[in-house]
Amino acid sequence: MPSRSIVIHTTRRQLELYEGNRLIRHYPIAVGKGATPTPPGHYTIATKTVFPGGVFGSRWMGLSIPHYGIHGTNNPTSIGQAVSKGCIRMHNHDVEHLFQRVEVGTPVIIQR
Repeated sequence: MPSRSIVIHTTRRQLELYEGNRLIRHYPIAVGKGATPTPPGHYTIATKTVFPGGVFGSRWMGLSIPHYGIHGTNNPTSIGQAVSKGCIRMHNHDVEHLFQRVEVGTPVIIQR
């Protein structure tokens, strides 16, 4: 079975889910603002939490870089903008869809 991976394009504000080399879904996202940019690099999903509370919406997927993650939002109008403290913010229905399709250890590549 081909492995899944996530590619995040911060300038396009888009998250892509791949199965092997095949794009299977893409989602609009919000990324870090100028003072707190989303850090480019190669990471993995380190933790998964359902209903983490607060501003993180309905799901949290912590990355292997501390204090950063892919999460939902309680402010859906922010999606598509550079407004976060470096995390990748998604609509709650999108983050729930993604959450079901990835596991701890899934590679995450963040590009500009």
